[in-house]
Amino acid sequence: MLALAMLAWTGAAMAAEPTAGEAPFGLAWGAVDRVDAPSMVDREANLTGLYYFHDRPLASGPDTVEVVLVVCREQGLQQVVWVGRPLVGSAYDTARETIRREGVRRYGEPRPGPAPGSLVWPSGRAVLATRTSPDGTRALVMSMSGPDYAACSENHRTVTGHPAGAHMADLIGETVP
Repeated sequence: MLALAMLAWTGAAMAAEPTAGEAPFGLAWGAVDRVDAPSMVDREANLTGLYYFHDRPLASGPDTVEVVLVVCREQGLQQVVWVGRPLVGSAYDTARETIRREGVRRYGEPRPGPAPGSLVWPSGRAVLATRTSPDGTRALVMSMSGPDYAACSENHRTVTGHPAGAHMADLIGETVP
C-alpha cells in the first residue's frame, strides 16, 4: 500500500524526486491535453472534478479507492487527491506514520492542518488527512496542489462564495474556514 501511496503522492517512483512542474501519476500541473476517461465528472463554476474509482487506471491499485483530479478553467490541473482503502488499528497507524516520515524527508517537518489530525507541508503543497467512516475505519487522504491553486481557489470563491478547498473538506468530512 505504501509504495502506491507514495507513487500517488509524488507522481514518481519512490527513489526519484519530483520536479517542480510534476504532478502525481506522472501528470503535469497546468493545461491538460489528455487524461484517461474518468468514472465520473463533476463541475462547479471554474472547477471540473475528474473522479477515478477503483475501476479506472489512475485508481486501480489494490489500496486505492479513489483519485480525483481537479482541473481549473484557467489554470489547468491544480490538485490531485488520493483516497486509500479503509484501515483499522495498527495498519492505519503504520501507513500514516510511513507517509508522514516520507513527507518529512521530502519537505521537512509538517504543520498541523485545518482538519483534526491532518498535516500540511507548505513547501510541497501537500496535505495528509483522514476520512473516518461510521464503522470506525479510517482512510488516508493525500492531496497535492499545483503552483496556481491559490488563484484557482480565489476565482472559485468569487463565483461560489467558498474556496476550492471546501471540496476537499467535503471529501474528508470536515469544515474548512
